[in-house]
Amino acid sequence: MSEKPRVLILGGVGFVGRHLVSYLIKNNLVSKILVADKMLPQTAGLSAEEQKLYTHELVTYKQSNLAREGTIDEVFGAAGGKWKYVFNLAAATKYSQPEEVYRENVIQVSETCSKAAAKHKVSRYIEVSTAQVYESGKKPRTENAKLSPWTGLAKASLEAENKVKEVKDLNYVIVRPAIIYGTGDTLGITPRMIIAATYKKKGKTMELLWDGHLRINTVHVRDVVKALWFLTTNGPSGSVWNLADENDTDQGSVNKLLEQIFGIKTSFVGSIKSQLATTVSMKTVADVANDKHLKPWSDLCRSNNIVDTPLTPYLDEELLFNNPLSVDGSGITKLGFKYEYPKMTKELLKEVIDDFVQKGIFPKGVTV
Repeated sequence: MSEKPRVLILGGVGFVGRHLVSYLIKNNLVSKILVADKMLPQTAGLSAEEQKLYTHELVTYKQSNLAREGTIDEVFGAAGGKWKYVFNLAAATKYSQPEEVYRENVIQVSETCSKAAAKHKVSRYIEVSTAQVYESGKKPRTENAKLSPWTGLAKASLEAENKVKEVKDLNYVIVRPAIIYGTGDTLGITPRMIIAATYKKKGKTMELLWDGHLRINTVHVRDVVKALWFLTTNGPSGSVWNLADENDTDQGSVNKLLEQIFGIKTSFVGSIKSQLATTVSMKTVADVANDKHLKPWSDLCRSNNIVDTPLTPYLDEELLFNNPLSVDGSGITKLGFKYEYPKMTKELLKEVIDDFVQKGIFPKGVTV
């Protein structure tokens, strides 16, 4: 019987990274894991169970700035080296960052790490990008759809993809997930849940821009990490794979779940009024909306003796435009992959909240 593979996870402390570490350990899939990340597990807001992942006998953690070329050989040679599979989850994930931030923390990371992967002759390098690289539209985007990234992060991610493609003698695949949700998510669906909690406190109807048909397609994080592992041995080198569940998630379906979870009413401004408001200044619209939510959230946290939380109801200006994210994630199923979480449910969203409550960073007693 051949020895189980040794894997290197770049950015392995982040949202998706911690789930990947957990998946590999729980399923007994590897002989060694090296996690390289700027963030320390002790300062990442992890639960006690999550922190144990990084002290597991199979796991070595190495603090590293992966954008710096001088540190990469050291990372690839750490803990005995000889990595069979390398996963790049190290890219910045925040929106509306300066171009130079994306250049260093997305593009340079991918370029430097993919070149090192080729140099060290890894069997497969997996680059995690975003489905926001596709032209926005209502029709589900397949892997060969027109590329027209509509956020700064997506523009940088597409450039990072191209850097990977340029590397000679590299066996790689590129993964483009829809909005990833699940325990630990702070930027995907979670801000909407936080906003819902503030409306529960205020006893008012939660009203959002546009309408319920605006697509915000999703994929559960446990399906993402399952797919990343699946693609280590499936799909040809150079292939691109979307990840999206069959829920065809839109604002309306999310709001229906939030109504059940928080016992609130929701509605939408509508396309015409939204268009009029955003034509003047989306920044102004975003500022007004965020000001409306930030103080009630702060008050709610303070009333629950939560003095420090990384969670925020802040909705980024880039994400407030009428840009549907519609993604066809069925391509990978033709290789034999099966999504375990094809539908977003109340229970899956409640799991996210319960995890935050347990960590002491989300108020208790706001759900039904």
